[in-house]
Amino acid sequence: MKRQRRLSPSILVMLGALAFAGVACGGGDAEEPAAPATTAAPTAVAAGPLRVAIVAPSASDDLAFSQSMVDSVNALERDVELSITDGTFIIEDAAAAIRGYAEDGNDVVIAHGTQFGASLMEIAPDFPDVTFVWGTASDTQGLDNVFAYAPAADEGGYVNGSIAASLTDSGVIGVVGPIEAGDAVAYINGFEAGALAGGASEVNITYTGSFGDVALAAEAAEAHLANDVDVLTGTAQMVVGAVGVATDAGVPWFGTQANQTSLAPDLVVASQVYHWEVVLEEMLALRDGGVLGGQAFEINLANGGLVIEFNDGFELPAGVRDAAEAMIEAITSGTVSTGS
Repeated sequence: MKRQRRLSPSILVMLGALAFAGVACGGGDAEEPAAPATTAAPTAVAAGPLRVAIVAPSASDDLAFSQSMVDSVNALERDVELSITDGTFIIEDAAAAIRGYAEDGNDVVIAHGTQFGASLMEIAPDFPDVTFVWGTASDTQGLDNVFAYAPAADEGGYVNGSIAASLTDSGVIGVVGPIEAGDAVAYINGFEAGALAGGASEVNITYTGSFGDVALAAEAAEAHLANDVDVLTGTAQMVVGAVGVATDAGVPWFGTQANQTSLAPDLVVASQVYHWEVVLEEMLALRDGGVLGGQAFEINLANGGLVIEFNDGFELPAGVRDAAEAMIEAITSGTVSTGS
């Protein structure tokens, strides 16, 4: 069973204050006998749901980065009580939420943003019994209660690029990127390599300098279309603007991070979807054994953390999907390099 709620950092602080006040004002129960040493309370706490909190930079239903983590926690095969603070692109707001969730007694706090790393270095040591999960990142910053995670986004990017090459008539494919960092760069580099290997003559890449500016993404897509692009892809939550432009122009779109078919059911070809639950389960198994952090994990095509989810509503040319499936096998087995 998944229990889900959203709390702002200010509410978390208030709840903490009320809890303290309740303890301070508990004199009315002073005459009751103390519980025996054999009380079953610790067992009851241990048997309760795992309290997990996510702090994310964009909306939890963004069909991109933040939603990928929310969907993954909801897919865990555990009894989870999930709290979410989303839209915390401002690092100070995120840090307040991360600390607030730790103070509130959550078992696991997921800092879902590369930019939250510096905050974790200050916060995690103050809560040695809390497991912090941070990404996308490839190291734990030496903290033994922090797990790190990252996607091999170039792998799915390469597959998407190879499919895109089979769909272009002009030979020119456009990419709308956010800030040139993290998994965005990996996906775009992989996509470019796959498209060129698949026969595209040119891949035009535009980085808007923003993860969330929908208008900039739309402008970048329009500029691509003005330069003979007839297939588009992009990454980060701002791509809804680019998908809107692609829809108006009838241009195929390739998604990443989450399944973006609902944005354009007739034009989204396939999406590389992040299934973080694959590594979250490993982290939680370690936590069950007393290891609260200190390890980094990667999702990829081989371990099922990256999945190419095709849109059955988009009719691919004969043989293209079979070729894509073969490409996935080749990348998984290591016989094809994505150029990363």
